Formats: sequence, C-alpha cells, structure tokens
Amino acid sequence: MKSEPLIEVVDLARYYEMAGTIIKALDGVNLEFYRGEYVSIVGPSGSGKTTLFNLIGGLDRPTRGKVYVDGVDLAELDAYELAWLRCRKIGYIFQNFNLIGVLTALENVALPTVFAGLPWEEGLKKAEELLRLVGLGDRLGHLPSELSAGQQQRVAIARAMVNDPDIILADEPTGNLDHETGRRIIGLLQRLNREREVTIIAATHDVEMIKGSDRVVWLRDGRVEKIEVR
Repeated sequence: MKSEPLIEVVDLARYYEMAGTIIKALDGVNLEFYRGEYVSIVGPSGSGKTTLFNLIGGLDRPTRGKVYVDGVDLAELDAYELAWLRCRKIGYIFQNFNLIGVLTALENVALPTVFAGLPWEEGLKKAEELLRLVGLGDRLGHLPSELSAGQQQRVAIARAMVNDPDIILADEPTGNLDHETGRRIIGLLQRLNREREVTIIAATHDVEMIKGSDRVVWLRDGRVEKIEVR
C-alpha cells in the first residue's frame, strides 16, 4: 500500500433542508483510500453511504469539507473537468444496474468509450474483451431484458471497467440480487481488484458481503462509527 492516498476526504459534510429541518446526510467524515485497496462501506439505509459516493465521484458538492482524488481538490474543478475525471478515473456500479434497455450488452459496455473519445470499433473490441472476462461472452447481443439480474450486474461491472478507471464505486451492487448471486458478484469485484489493482469501494448493508475486504468502514447517522482492518 502506498503512503499517498488515492482518495482523501477531509471533514466532509453534506446537509439538506427538508420542511424546515436540517438533515445531516454526512457530518464530518475523514477517510483515506489507497491505490489497489478493496474497502467495504457498511451501514443501514440512511447512514450516508450513497451521499459519500456522490461526493467522491463529484456528482454533488459538500456543505463543508474537501474531497481529493489523486491529489486534486474536486472543488477546484469546473463542470468539464469533473466530467473528464468521472469518465477517465471513476467507474460506477449501481444497485439498479442502470443499463439502457434498447442497447445490447455489448453496446451498453462500449457506450462510455464514446465519451472518452475512443473510436466506436475500438470501444466495441474493449467491451467484448471485458464481457468475456466477466463470463458473458455468449451474451454479447442480448438486451438487458433478456438477461438475469446477475448477468445484468456483470454487464454493469464490465461497463464500469471499460475506460480503465483507477477507482470503482459500487453502490449496493448486490442489493437487488439473491444471496448466492450477490456472493458471486462480490467475488468478481474482488478478482478484478486483485488482477487489475483497481481501488474498489463497495457500499453494502449486508455484512455477509464484506469478506475479503482490506478494510471495512462502518457508517451510522452520517459519521464514521469504526474502521476495521482485516
């Protein structure tokens, strides 16, 4: 593990106002994530996991505090620079897969390469390689509706990897899967972490899914409750 963190969050807070009440989704979080780590973020619904991911990914702005990615303060980036960072440095995996229904598995995975400036044929080649890597080489031409939930999540993992990001943010990646399929998805993420040295930060409320993590960060009510080194 390198001494310099790949991601650093400093006194990070995000407050919302609802019906005259201040909701503290995050309230003074300090964390560091290192290159090649697999970190699980654990906490019940409403603990701040998704808010933390949105702030690390530059999808939201903090009420207070700082987020640094590879030494860059996200607050200093304009909209174009943030979009570039999200495209090139960060891959997202969502609980609901977020695949485009009218595109095939191959096209869904290749689409982000367009925004990275890669020619379409090259993007398709990379997408095919990744789909074969995640065990879907025989499903390239299938639409999402023709795939099981576990297969759709594997497509989403391949899509998150296609621009060779340094960081994967997996927000409840097993939330819509049965336990056995969820275990396989976590195993796949851990294998990609080992083989490609991608930093993976996976949020979950299921403590069964944290096996194999380098560290586990426990969130509750927008604060870090404890950090477990495994």
